[in-house]
Amino acid sequence: MEIGVINPLEHGGQCFEHVSRFGLHVCQLVSWDNTQATREVAATAKREAAKAGVRICAMWSGMPGPGEWNFSRGPATLGLVPPEYRSIRVAALKQWADFASWLGVPAIITHCGFIPENPGDPNYTPVVEAVRDVARHCQQLGLEFWFETGQESPVVLLRTIERVGTGNLGINLDPANLLLYGKGNPIDALDVFGKYVRNVHVKDGFCPTDGEHLGQEAKVGEGKVRFPEFIRRLQELGFTGELIIEREISGEQQIRDIRDTVAYLQQLLAR
Repeated sequence: MEIGVINPLEHGGQCFEHVSRFGLHVCQLVSWDNTQATREVAATAKREAAKAGVRICAMWSGMPGPGEWNFSRGPATLGLVPPEYRSIRVAALKQWADFASWLGVPAIITHCGFIPENPGDPNYTPVVEAVRDVARHCQQLGLEFWFETGQESPVVLLRTIERVGTGNLGINLDPANLLLYGKGNPIDALDVFGKYVRNVHVKDGFCPTDGEHLGQEAKVGEGKVRFPEFIRRLQELGFTGELIIEREISGEQQIRDIRDTVAYLQQLLAR
């Protein structure tokens, strides 16, 4: 397992100082602006990453349109679930897949949204078909499509992977998100979908305390994830992917917390 960090795609691809400042050599590149998904930006990012000695392990791919990260409006705005935004978001994900292929990275990642718990929900099959459409495009490019955990329960995510059935699907497991959305315990979730985990976001947090808002993110080691046990379970499953640190605050506190998390993970992995 190699330690890395989330890195925003900025400045036309000249954007890897954030990775190097922590002494790291791997990142997930992330952008919500699909107008950046061009051959020119890909060429620049590929060149600059090589110059910095940074490997891009996946492209985290945001989608256009509104998005509210809560329980009241989230189901109607996030991912591929809302019908009114689905076609433009499928198109954007295909753009990001093209971009990932030009970069030479193995996969794209995104949040697919509040996938219906009931497989008989009339909106469930169209979501499966939309994911399959993107996954097949990825497949043609030799890429995988990875779901980031969060809005769906572990069994819904497992069911959706099975029903899409393209063979190139995986999971970017964000253990904190399972807690923040009240969807499950991340360690127990590995018993459900562990064989599909390809990347991990190293993030911590707490469960919701009301029915409208997500739980609170926390510095790694100060929330409810139980990272020593979580890392040990990943090792038992034979996970060899990247541990990508994500701290969703900004400024000097984010930098300090990421540095502390690098040291914390190094200690855990040395045990």
